[in-house]
Amino acid sequence: MPTHPATSRQTPWRYIFAGFCASLIGIGLARFAYTPLIPQLIQAHWFSASNVVYLGAANLAGYLVGALLGRHIAERLSNEHTLRLMMLSVTIAFLACAFPLSTAWFFAWRFISGVAGGSIMVLVAATVLPHVFGARKGLASGAIFLGIGIGIAGSGTVVPLLLNLGLRETWIGLALLSALITAASWFAWPASKQKIPVSKKSDQTPQAAGHSPTDFIIKVLYAEYALMAIGLVPAMVFLVDFITRGLGAGTHLGSLIWILYGVGAIFGPPLYGFFADRLGGRTALRFLLLLQVLAVVGLASTSNYAAIAVATIIVGTFPPGIVPLVLTRIRELIPHHVHQQNIAWGHATTMFALFQALAGYAYSAIFNGSGGNHRLLFLVAALSLGVALIADIVIAYAVGGKSKRS
Repeated sequence: MPTHPATSRQTPWRYIFAGFCASLIGIGLARFAYTPLIPQLIQAHWFSASNVVYLGAANLAGYLVGALLGRHIAERLSNEHTLRLMMLSVTIAFLACAFPLSTAWFFAWRFISGVAGGSIMVLVAATVLPHVFGARKGLASGAIFLGIGIGIAGSGTVVPLLLNLGLRETWIGLALLSALITAASWFAWPASKQKIPVSKKSDQTPQAAGHSPTDFIIKVLYAEYALMAIGLVPAMVFLVDFITRGLGAGTHLGSLIWILYGVGAIFGPPLYGFFADRLGGRTALRFLLLLQVLAVVGLASTSNYAAIAVATIIVGTFPPGIVPLVLTRIRELIPHHVHQQNIAWGHATTMFALFQALAGYAYSAIFNGSGGNHRLLFLVAALSLGVALIADIVIAYAVGGKSKRS
C-alpha cells in the first residue's frame, strides 16, 4: 500500500466504494429488484403466478452455486477480475431478461445473476477488508454491505418509475444502471499483488479447529445463519405480492411498502454494526433475532397498514444487516487470523446460500399448495428465526460459557 498518510486514508475508502458497488449490483439489484416486478410479470402475462415464484427462486439457486464456486474462479482469475466479471454478468442478465423468450431462458439468466451475487458475497469482504486496519473493519464491512440496502431502496423507487415506460424498458433500465455502477467501480478494486497492511497480532497461531468449544460454536453459528436465511425469504420474495394481491391493496401501496423495506435495509448494516459494537456480537445477534421474530409475526397476523409498515421497516433491516453482524461474530470467535476468518465466512455464506435456495423452492411449493397463503409463509419464517434464537442461547449454556466471547 502507499505510505503517504493522505493516500493511506483514501485508498481503503476507494476499495470500500468498489465493494459497495458490487453488493449494490450483485445482491441489492440483481435479487431485490425482482420483488416489485412480480405483480407486473403476472399481470402482463409474461409468466404464470406459479412460474414467477419459481423464477424468483432461480436467483437463490444461482447464489448457492456462486458461493460454492466463487473462490475457485478467483483462484484462476484473481479476486478483482472475478468481481468485475460478476458485475458484468448481472448487467448482461438484466438485459437478457428484457426478452422473455421462454421460461427456461428467463430461468437461466436469473440463475446467472444469482451466481454473480453468491460469488460477490464470498469474495468482496475478503478482497477489501484486509486493506482496512482493525479499528475500522466493522465500519468498513457495514459500508460495503450498505450497497444491499441501497439496492433494495433503489428497487422500490427506480423500478416503479421505470415501469411507467413498460416492463421491457424496466429491465433495460436496470441493465443501464448496472453498467454505469460497474464502470464507476472498475478501477477502484485493489490489485491481488498489492501489499496488505498486517496487524502485529495477526501472526499468532490460530486455535486448533475441530475439537475446541470455539469451533463447535462456529458450527452452531453456521446453522443459525442457515435458519436466518430461511427466515428472510418470505418477505424478500413475497412481500409486494402480499400487499398487492394478498390484501388487494394495489400496486401503488405495494411499491410504497417495498420502499419502506428498502429504508429499513439502508439502516440495517450501520444499525446492526452499532449494536454489535455496543453489545458485542453475541448479545446483538440475540436481541436482533428476537426483534425479527416479533416483526415477522406481525406481518403474519395483522391487516393494519400502519402496523405492516412498521414491521416492514424492521424486517427490511435484516437481510443486509446480518451480513456485517455475522462477520463481526466470526471475527470475535477467530480474532487476529484473517485467513481463518475468510474460510469461516466462506462456509457461513455457503450454508446461508444452500438453505436460502432450498427455502425458496420450499416456500414456492407451500405457496402454490396452500392456494397463495402469504401469512403461512411468514409464520414458517418466524418459526425458523425463533429456532435460531433458541439454539444460540441453549448452545451457549451447554458449552458452559468457558469463553467470554462464546
